[in-house]
Amino acid sequence: MTSLLGRTSHDETALSRISAATVHLEPPFAAVDADALATNAADLVRRSSGLPVRVASKSVRSRSVLERVLGQGVGAASGFRGIMAYSPHEAIWLAELGAEDILMGYPTVDAGALAAITRDRVLSGRITLMVDDVAHLDRIRAAAGSDLVKPRICIDVDASLRLGPLHLGVRRSPLREPEHVAEFARTAKERGFRVVGVMFYEAQIAGLPDSNIAVELMKKVSASELKDRRRAVVDAVTTVVGPLEIVNSGGTGSLEISSADPNVTEVTAGSGLFSPTLFDRYTAFTAHPALYFALPVVRKPTEKIATVFGGGYIASGPTSRSRTPSPVAFSNTLRGVVRGGLKLLRNEGAGEVQTPVTSTDNVEIGDRVWFRHAKAGEICERLDTLHIVESDGSISAVPTYRGEGKTFG
Repeated sequence: MTSLLGRTSHDETALSRISAATVHLEPPFAAVDADALATNAADLVRRSSGLPVRVASKSVRSRSVLERVLGQGVGAASGFRGIMAYSPHEAIWLAELGAEDILMGYPTVDAGALAAITRDRVLSGRITLMVDDVAHLDRIRAAAGSDLVKPRICIDVDASLRLGPLHLGVRRSPLREPEHVAEFARTAKERGFRVVGVMFYEAQIAGLPDSNIAVELMKKVSASELKDRRRAVVDAVTTVVGPLEIVNSGGTGSLEISSADPNVTEVTAGSGLFSPTLFDRYTAFTAHPALYFALPVVRKPTEKIATVFGGGYIASGPTSRSRTPSPVAFSNTLRGVVRGGLKLLRNEGAGEVQTPVTSTDNVEIGDRVWFRHAKAGEICERLDTLHIVESDGSISAVPTYRGEGKTFG
């Protein structure tokens, strides 16, 4: 059965279960359906075809949810292995709490964090730093304070597609060609670094929905080009430093493609656990929305317009309608969940303090409107609690990073 929004009955049930379990809570709040979360986690493992899935913590931002996926100690469980962190202070915090396998997803120039990591035997063994420039090596070595320290590093390699003057993908690493990556690895090795991995993030594949034939063709061309270049990069680097522990690739949107490459040892995913709206238009997989947030209706400007408190939770990326939260339903104690054809107003969008929405049904003051975020973990920066709803309707409150007093940027 398919709903008005094209989602399956599984997703209708998830929102109904969340709505019923949280009727006693005062919005704004966010809630996660445990069944949908588990289904999405299992699907990420299935799509990775036997390769371990490293969880991107930026797309979760809740230690309790990370533990649900990775087990106590946020280590490894059921096809998952380790964390890709986005902040060095986050990595230190998680490592001190027991996480043993943390890959930094991005370089850092935070001298204090680098010193804490490199000068501590436990932290330096649990955290692998990301680099793509000699300047990164300089800063790490200066922070370490000794040439005897051998920091673990992973080299970020440009995975974008280049067609003549066109650059399709994100602007990340300056390292691209095998010989340049190998030369950088040689420099790092000579300076006492342990080169343990290379990473390729193909945003032009993982981050674009299958919106038309041109996009699908571009993805195929990019996957073919990257597979050949990745093999050459891995061969070149291993010739210099020996076997690699990590050849990381992928994102939620490209697990099938990345895991099919025999040179890849692990894939990364995180957004797919919550399944935000940016994943609604992928054809390779079906994602089940697991995370919703509720906002209260506080006024009625007209019969067909209801205004909710808050709502301006805009996702990162290019400023467009695709980055705004989406109202998907409203509910009250008498009618339960009603889809109601909700839409944001084009001229106002999602507001800092209030957000008007139009509806094809009768939304009243005191009702709550349910939204989905365009991305995943970013909503956790606005709220301190996630309410986890189990299949039997029981509910538990767990803190987000913000709820634990942590804001890592």
